Amino acid sequence: MDRVFNKLRNLDAYPKVNEDFYSRTLAGGLITVVSAAVMLFLFFSELSLYLYTVTESKLLVDTSRGDTLHINFDVTFPAVRCSILSLDAMDISGEQHLDIRHNIVKKRIDANGNVVEERKDGIGAPKIERPLQKHGGRLGHDEKYCGSCFGAEESDEHCCNSCEEVREAYRKKGWALTNMDLIDQCQREGYVQRVKDEEGEGCNIQGSLEVNKVAGNFHFATGKSFLQSAIFLADLLALQDNHYNISHRINKLSFGHDFPGLVNPLDSVKWVQGPTHGMYQYFIKVVPTIYTDIRGRVIHSNQYSVTEHFKSSELGAAVPGVFFFYDISPIKVNFKEEHIPFLHFLTNICAIIGGVFTVAGIIDSSIYYGQRTIKKKMELGKYR
Repeated sequence: MDRVFNKLRNLDAYPKVNEDFYSRTLAGGLITVVSAAVMLFLFFSELSLYLYTVTESKLLVDTSRGDTLHINFDVTFPAVRCSILSLDAMDISGEQHLDIRHNIVKKRIDANGNVVEERKDGIGAPKIERPLQKHGGRLGHDEKYCGSCFGAEESDEHCCNSCEEVREAYRKKGWALTNMDLIDQCQREGYVQRVKDEEGEGCNIQGSLEVNKVAGNFHFATGKSFLQSAIFLADLLALQDNHYNISHRINKLSFGHDFPGLVNPLDSVKWVQGPTHGMYQYFIKVVPTIYTDIRGRVIHSNQYSVTEHFKSSELGAAVPGVFFFYDISPIKVNFKEEHIPFLHFLTNICAIIGGVFTVAGIIDSSIYYGQRTIKKKMELGKYR
């Protein structure tokens, strides 16, 4: 057994030296203080890196199907009144949403950008007690109201009891309302007067859309739109002169929920129309993104890149408006917050302590043996 212990003793890589043979020097003390300070500095630096969350990213093919795309927007038009500003959306699957009003808020603003108090429908218009019936006479006391669609009826029983229903009937026919002052429903509801009362005002429109996750577009146009030969046109020809100022400021535009580090390129973007009129187009590439925070909470969202183009009305038919054409990228980005592994942190701490001790020992030995060599040479010089 003693033989085994002796062999183990011979393997000792840390031989001990008797304290009587220690030689402490001033240089050694300074090096010890400096090396201790360096170790503390490197330790706290490594600790801060360990506590800091690192975001790792991965690129994957997006294999999801049947999802929807959530679009949030907040756009201000300083020179377009709210009554003629409409929001439309369509995609390559053929689904269309015209004159969207659900989850949409419009705010009338004056020339200084201040919000104007909203008016109730009908204020400022002549009040007509007896609406015009479909047969041409006025509504009688015991009659049921059935308004005329002014030639756009789908059947003999079809009635248009509001200005909106007349406009919708004309849209389905692909016709344009050439003079809304002659439409009894619009006159009775004060639609034309309301548009005239908003002259010189602007509009802030904000809200959200839920659309299919396929390529498509949504746009803000000056007038309710209808589809004719696959081209969007405006139906308020009597109220527009095709020279609308579509200067605008995009306060916010995002596709999905916000997450840390998200940058929306169109936020706070402003465009001022020049002397020519036309349509302003944004071409957007949407990149699906999944963000997982350090607590495991998953956020499904999207990033996007964008290019811009202005199409002048001088080059052809260009409906006044702001158009956003978006396409979905087949590549998905995964972001995940992570800490540096504890074993990695422990390894780095050991490397710091061992490395500093080793370097400090080499420096101390070099200084010590250098001093001894100089001292010996000086002693030899005296004896000579």
